[in-house]
Amino acid sequence: MKFDWNRARAFLVTAEEGSLSAAARALGMAQPTLGRQVSALERELGVVLFERAGRGVVLTPSGLELMEHVRAMGEAATRVSLAASGRSQSIEGTVSITASEAAAAFMLPPIIARLRAAHPGISVEVVASNSIRDLRRREADIALRGVRPTDPDLIARRLPDGTARLYGAPTYLDQLGGPTCSEELSRARFLGFEDNQPFVDGLNAKGVAVTPGSFPVTTGNHLVQWELVKQGLGIGVMLTEVGDAEPLVRCAAPWLKPFRYELWLVAHREVNTSRRIRLVFDWLADELSGRQTTPDYPAAKGPATSTPT
Repeated sequence: MKFDWNRARAFLVTAEEGSLSAAARALGMAQPTLGRQVSALERELGVVLFERAGRGVVLTPSGLELMEHVRAMGEAATRVSLAASGRSQSIEGTVSITASEAAAAFMLPPIIARLRAAHPGISVEVVASNSIRDLRRREADIALRGVRPTDPDLIARRLPDGTARLYGAPTYLDQLGGPTCSEELSRARFLGFEDNQPFVDGLNAKGVAVTPGSFPVTTGNHLVQWELVKQGLGIGVMLTEVGDAEPLVRCAAPWLKPFRYELWLVAHREVNTSRRIRLVFDWLADELSGRQTTPDYPAAKGPATSTPT
């Protein structure tokens, strides 16, 4: 930028004080020096900014038009000065956070409540989506993801891995006779997703032999699937801390080790230049890094001990 802020400041203070002499006193400089800065700005812009009125000056139409923009520059300069001196305590504005439907519904609310209590000037927009939002296109400021990003323009922090387990309503599990091994569990009804193959593969890898026919009901919404589980329509998967805390369900396969998934907090590189986004990013990282995770259940006795996990 070639624009000279000193000249703009001389113009701003002169307009506010109403005379060159008063502006010079306010800025602590000689009046001829101040006059030269104003004249230099007029030459640079090719317009006349002031007209003399007695011992003072008044803005021309061009000066009035410029005044609005230069005043905004002055306010920004004041904020810069306050921030540099550590006197700017308030952080205001909106930060958008995207996470999966389950994480957005169950993990984020208490964290956001504490954030808002500490920083009421920050507004939060939660984008609940199981698809990955494009941070470079500003579809969100911060993302909670289950995969590590590969885009070099993104910054990521690895969080403690998350876990998920299979759950079912007690009435339905009792109908099955209370499965005690993966072979018995394979005969159950499961509730699937719109893109269900990863779930099928994950179950088969744990020794639970399922086929597409094992999923009479599927949905693209994880929260809907969870409600179906609670109604006894079949077995579904949920974050361990959520499932273990839900009184309407119980773990359907306590002998199986939980599904483990990576958890990454991701943001655009602007996180390094926006104090607001940086604060929220660090807040989420601290909260999610310290969250309580449910330990593995003990292995079942009997036939379950030989079940693949």
